[in-house]
Amino acid sequence: MSDAEIVEQTIAFVKETLMGAEGGHDWFHIRRVFNNTLLIAKDEKVDILVVSLGALLHDIADAKFHGGDEKIGPRMAREFLNSLGVPKKTIAHVVKIIKHISFKNSLSKTKRPFNSRELQVVRDADRLDAIGAIGIARAFNYGGFKNRTLYDPDIQPKLNMSKEEYKKSEGPTLNHFYEKLLLLKDGMQTKTGKKIAEGRHQFMLDYLQQFYDEWNGRL
Repeated sequence: MSDAEIVEQTIAFVKETLMGAEGGHDWFHIRRVFNNTLLIAKDEKVDILVVSLGALLHDIADAKFHGGDEKIGPRMAREFLNSLGVPKKTIAHVVKIIKHISFKNSLSKTKRPFNSRELQVVRDADRLDAIGAIGIARAFNYGGFKNRTLYDPDIQPKLNMSKEEYKKSEGPTLNHFYEKLLLLKDGMQTKTGKKIAEGRHQFMLDYLQQFYDEWNGRL
């Protein structure tokens, strides 16, 4: 099976698996991350098949929709890629990307020695979809999915949370901007990711100012 056929089969698998998923983590999110990945990869020396599969499968079973189980996603990806006869080395790399891509894992105090340019490309691509106009829409969509308050001035954002604290956080959606979204720009690892993130970050700052103005009746 050619690389193109592997990617085509993976796209079909992801579309079917994520049918009916929460709107911020559905097939359209995967497609945007996939497109971001290919864009960023143009200026990077990376294995295109690895980054393509990493992007397509990175949220195949997001732990927060599976009782916090962080093993199910990597396991599903490995089983699927094995069924296609993908080389073991490629599968191992893709699985490592899935295991290490999430923001919450960057909060862990445990040392995580794995890193690769492929991981950096897919991680930047995923984080770009978490900021800017779409990032704002995704944040409020998930907040609604979890029935969270939009904003409560009496509940302050929790900064410098541990991984476990972050996983358990149930604060207002606006707090998520300070607990994650506004932190992503400075963590970008690729030239293209950094460039795109600048504009999307500023959009979020402008949005927050507008939000506070409207909340406090200043307009």
